[in-house]
Amino acid sequence: MLVLVAPGQGAQTPGFLTPWLELPGAADRLAAWSDAIGLDLVHYGTEADADAIRDTSVAQPLLVAAGLLSASALGDVVPGAVAGHSVGEITAAVLAGVLEDSEALSLVRTRGLAMAEAAAVTRTGMAALLGGDPEVTLPHLEKLGLTPANMNGAGQIVAAGTAEQIEALVADAPEGVRRVVPLQVAGAFHTHHMAPAVDKLTAAAEALGPADPKVVYVSNKDGARVSSGAEVLERLVGQVANPVRWDLCMETFKELGVTALVEVCPGGTLTGIAKRALPGVKTLALKTPDHLDAARALIADHA
Repeated sequence: MLVLVAPGQGAQTPGFLTPWLELPGAADRLAAWSDAIGLDLVHYGTEADADAIRDTSVAQPLLVAAGLLSASALGDVVPGAVAGHSVGEITAAVLAGVLEDSEALSLVRTRGLAMAEAAAVTRTGMAALLGGDPEVTLPHLEKLGLTPANMNGAGQIVAAGTAEQIEALVADAPEGVRRVVPLQVAGAFHTHHMAPAVDKLTAAAEALGPADPKVVYVSNKDGARVSSGAEVLERLVGQVANPVRWDLCMETFKELGVTALVEVCPGGTLTGIAKRALPGVKTLALKTPDHLDAARALIADHA
């Protein structure tokens, strides 16, 4: 059984879309999306520097566009399940047939702008904690006023809060945590700091007409399998201010009997977590078009 997954913010790197634009029709498709949402995705995916693509309002549409572009390059794939981490859930919603490409790009453009605006209110950030026991780590985060914004599993928790709270965490890591890594993101995503973005996203979602998923859609809110398109959309809106439970998504993958996991572009992050948390599951990250043949072979064996 195959699961297709889509990464979240922070997976992007300068120039990562350059090789993908050499595929037939890719440049035209990206240009059309750019015109539709008023953002030059070609420029940001090929020429912009790290600071420019760290901007939340840029990074989010760029990631969804990259995921859709790479997934379409795989051909007609019918996975057993799909899931996405943070903004990757919008990509997953398209892969499941819940949203059209154009709807997803419009929604993620609104999401990125709204979350960037919310992030500008207070200086906030996020940091990954590697290793440690959640029973020790979570009370420590609460003591510092931080939120466990991403429970990623495989010994990784991402904390979010004000810049001062992140600095305090770096200076005073929980017992057993090997390393605290501040992330290159522009705000405390998936926390109460993002609450102002929820209203704007709610208004944008009302204009959409979601279809029910054609394959199993695993929600990062709680790892649940969601069969209603309306509920998928409701969860997409609410997740911007609530924690990502990727650990529970992987538990669901186990229950489903997943045997292979392919991560769409810019792949790597979720594949790395899966290698530690899902032993025996074949994994592949779509980083460049050079990985397409290997991905197709894996899909042929497991889809």
